[in-house]
Amino acid sequence: MSDAAQDGERKPTKYIFITGGVVSSLGKGLTAAAIGWILERLGFTVSMQKLDPYINVDPGTMSPFQHGEVYVTDDGTEADLDLGHYERFTHATIDEHSNYTTGKIYRSVIRKERRGKYLGSTVQVIPHITDEIKDAIRAGSSRGEDVAITEIGGTIGDIESLPFCEAIRQFSLEVGPRDCVFIHLTLLPFLRASGELKTKPTQQSVGKLREIGIQPHILVCRTEKPMTDEMRGKISLFCNVRKEAVIEERDVDFSIYEVPVDLLKAGIHHQLLAHLDLEPRRELVVDDWYELLETVRSPKRSCEIAVVGKYIELHDAYKSIYESLNHAGITHSCKVRLRKVSAEQVGERGGPALLEGVDGILVPGGFGERGFLGKVEAIRYAREQRIPFFGICYGMQAAIVEYARHVCGLADATTSEFDDQAEHQVVDLMEEQKRISDLGGTMRLGAFACRLVEGTLSHQAYGARDIAERHRHRYEYNNRYRDMFVEHGLRVAGINEHLDLVEIVELPRDVHPWFVGVQFHPEFKTKPQTPHPLFRDFIGAAVRHRERAGGSGV
Repeated sequence: MSDAAQDGERKPTKYIFITGGVVSSLGKGLTAAAIGWILERLGFTVSMQKLDPYINVDPGTMSPFQHGEVYVTDDGTEADLDLGHYERFTHATIDEHSNYTTGKIYRSVIRKERRGKYLGSTVQVIPHITDEIKDAIRAGSSRGEDVAITEIGGTIGDIESLPFCEAIRQFSLEVGPRDCVFIHLTLLPFLRASGELKTKPTQQSVGKLREIGIQPHILVCRTEKPMTDEMRGKISLFCNVRKEAVIEERDVDFSIYEVPVDLLKAGIHHQLLAHLDLEPRRELVVDDWYELLETVRSPKRSCEIAVVGKYIELHDAYKSIYESLNHAGITHSCKVRLRKVSAEQVGERGGPALLEGVDGILVPGGFGERGFLGKVEAIRYAREQRIPFFGICYGMQAAIVEYARHVCGLADATTSEFDDQAEHQVVDLMEEQKRISDLGGTMRLGAFACRLVEGTLSHQAYGARDIAERHRHRYEYNNRYRDMFVEHGLRVAGINEHLDLVEIVELPRDVHPWFVGVQFHPEFKTKPQTPHPLFRDFIGAAVRHRERAGGSGV
């Protein structure tokens, strides 16, 4: 709660809009998250929001190869992966109002038109679509946060983002000049042939922004080389931005968690406070963050984790997985080295050839039959070679199938996801799910409760009996085989008692050093200073495995 709220005086929310120019994938989401981190360190509450110009209602049906991972919130919203940055860097509440797309906006407007909400008016982009976008912006900060940060997806100049840019232009007029800041993130490309940075793309991008009526207050310039004072002055002159508001954001050396402190060094917080007419609520203290960065820079040990997936070619497809592994590594002062392994190749070439020498094996979530055999083989290798194993969602389902085939003796055991005629469907839809014709209606999305069994690895990790974790799946551990699995040594470690669904399976410590499969997605609830308990203990097991093998150096 802000100081104003505690005093009973509700001050208006301040708004920050972040746009991007020149090229896509500059890091708007990371910059937005870092700004949120800075403002929280100054004592302000923040909300975080992403407005995406694509026409899909949400990224739930989009291929991870195109869009990266689908991030899931507690309330079951399937959202853009940038929301992961928001949660990892800040304490903002992330929910259905944190991500709006063109599809979501237009769907709402069309539904209103069908209900006669517009009283017979001709429905147009201006004012109806832009009004809907402005309502979405207000909904994103409806808790009365001190500062609302909204990132506009896409690149200035794209036709898809024009309605959003027009909406924030209008919004700035409605809230007033001291309650709104425009930040524009651009690229300063370095031409190796001439050995110089070029400012012209930034000038052109700001020109495009000004054509639609938005004058940025702050320019954040992404660059691989340091800007000169002369260059900052040139950008200031041609872009109509004060020189001190031209902020350098240089490529980080070793960790994305350098970004907020780099922006602090560049003085972005002074510009934000001045433009928004704010005074810091508390002294800026970042010593703990520098300690974290020092651990990342100089770890005492290392381990290698194989991530066996079907979308391994695109780093963003498992963004939260990789970040969670890094967070866990920080706790152990351990450099986590990733071995990205294609599940299809494991199935074709066999596990040992691609997995030999790793200290842990993680099989992440996914959908569909492609690569499933490879995941099963990777899990078998981890189980038989006593290598720490962590299966997440589809990874747990693959572990159940592997155990049924190679320990319980059910050679044809499988999941009904791609063989609903098999005799032994050890992974299946619940009975009520089978009666739903719309596949979207069968998804279990968002936070669900789980009761942990005392004495298990999971109970030891969490230090609690009752937890809640986020889900995104439709197929479940088939309870008809529960007794069989338990009799053969696969322990049930966590259950959703309300639905009577198995959430966690484990092998006992005397059988395997660390073998855990979870039906949920723990990677969505982790921060660099507070890693998820299961990731933390998985990396701890991997470190011990490496030490037993005789290697502990970085």
